[in-house]
Amino acid sequence: MKGSTYRRCSCRDPKTGKELGTSCPKRNSRNHCTYSIRQELPSREDGSRRSLARGGYGSLKAAQADLDHVRALLGLAESDDPEGTELIAEMLAEVSRERSPLPEVEETRRRLNAGQDLIGSLTVTEWLDRWLAGKRIRKSGLNRYETDIRVHLKPRIGSRRLDRLRVSHLSEMFTDIRDANAQILEDNAQRRAAIDEMATVPWKGVENRARRKAMKAAIDEMPPFRRITGPATRQHVKATLRASLNDAIGQQIITFNPATHVEIDPVRKPKALVWTDERVTKWEQTGEKPSPVMVWTPQQTGAFLDFVAEDRLYAMWHLIAFRGLRRGEACGQPWSETNLDTHSLTVSSQLVQDGWGIEASDPKTDSGYRVVALDDDTVDVLKRYRERQGQDRKKWGTAWVETGHVFTQEDGSWLHPGKVTDLFERLVAASGLPPIRLHDLRHGAATLMLAAGIDIKIVSDTLGHSDTRITRDVYQSVLPHVGKNAAEATAKLVPLQRKTEEKKAARKAAKSAKKAKATNTGKGNGKPKRNVSPQAKAKHQKPEK
Repeated sequence: MKGSTYRRCSCRDPKTGKELGTSCPKRNSRNHCTYSIRQELPSREDGSRRSLARGGYGSLKAAQADLDHVRALLGLAESDDPEGTELIAEMLAEVSRERSPLPEVEETRRRLNAGQDLIGSLTVTEWLDRWLAGKRIRKSGLNRYETDIRVHLKPRIGSRRLDRLRVSHLSEMFTDIRDANAQILEDNAQRRAAIDEMATVPWKGVENRARRKAMKAAIDEMPPFRRITGPATRQHVKATLRASLNDAIGQQIITFNPATHVEIDPVRKPKALVWTDERVTKWEQTGEKPSPVMVWTPQQTGAFLDFVAEDRLYAMWHLIAFRGLRRGEACGQPWSETNLDTHSLTVSSQLVQDGWGIEASDPKTDSGYRVVALDDDTVDVLKRYRERQGQDRKKWGTAWVETGHVFTQEDGSWLHPGKVTDLFERLVAASGLPPIRLHDLRHGAATLMLAAGIDIKIVSDTLGHSDTRITRDVYQSVLPHVGKNAAEATAKLVPLQRKTEEKKAARKAAKSAKKAKATNTGKGNGKPKRNVSPQAKAKHQKPEK
């Protein structure tokens, strides 16, 4: 195919505005003109011609080098490979249109042999849209991905070319997020201070009303209250990007995943702490929780269950407290998978909250599909609840909604997980007990099982964890008396000479104390001495021989 280099003068006639071309009087000057190249490309399928053209070269040598580069790229496809020839031709045509640098020959050869896209102009935004459209997961998971992409990834790195995304770009992105957090905190503090100041201005009086109006206008101009992007959210953003780039590698679009190597602040998961008497006292004084994750003692759990004994959903609180079901699992548990005769239930579905809407879904993980054994008391509680539900069904008649779920609203319709959480928080507040979340009731069930000496594997299976390490990592805290017993049992295993000597010294001291007491009380009979008068003493003395 034809290709050539040529000189070009860009001077124009001042009157007509047309290029002078060969008629330019300065054309023969050494450094006046620039060089250009043109290379014919394979024709399109419809027979139309196409070519690569570019100019601006300062020397003939530079122009010839690029022309040779183009010809080397065209030579990568074998003569009997029309598909490869078309891919390279389309790549060079786009390079010409976009005036982008010529791709490296060896990199293009590798991409061609690997079946990857030769045109690396796919942006991060374009790829993320394509990736998200191809995901086949539950709606709540898709929404979480979509939020990460829309709020964080697209605004910061969406315009970058996918194949040129680097670790440094992602480090800059997370630095920007941290900087934005600082600005959000400052904006929130200013807005809060302005609101507090306005609250001190009286409503009555013309001047006060005018002042309040001006202050309210100033507050309206401030940024609204916003939430910061915490460590857990940043980790999820990183995980979303890493998953999408891994799929891009799987489709041979890129070869390197920078999200795997970027370092961000680790997430410190809060450990579950038990509401001991000391922590309860401090909470009563300050209103502060020692940890976001708090667990009731057995006595506190029993007090709560006694307090809510007459609540319509008592059976659900009881089931979560003893068997550790998740909120969505309890709300979505069907009667068809609840066998009270065999004292077991099978967790096979759940209700998931998406925004404020709810939908039925599979368990959270594969290990979420599990059989949970039920104790006699829990079975009795569920039987009584089933009888009460039967009465409600008769009461509602044709208006009853038959969902088949164990726990429902009064008309049989689905329970809303968010409303269940709100109800639980109101009940806890009314009980006067230290606060815990509904999910902490599940944590309490795990802690109780571990405190009862149940094998960690059984506890993990009951909770639906995929690995016993998760159970160990989450539930490091144990009830205080269990920890004390374990400490005493451990200490008794180690014989210490110091302890032996201390025991001997204690026995010797006790013996000395006993002897001293016997001396003070007479002949050691334990009776105190009496004061005897001289006359009585003489009366009882034996006469001398």
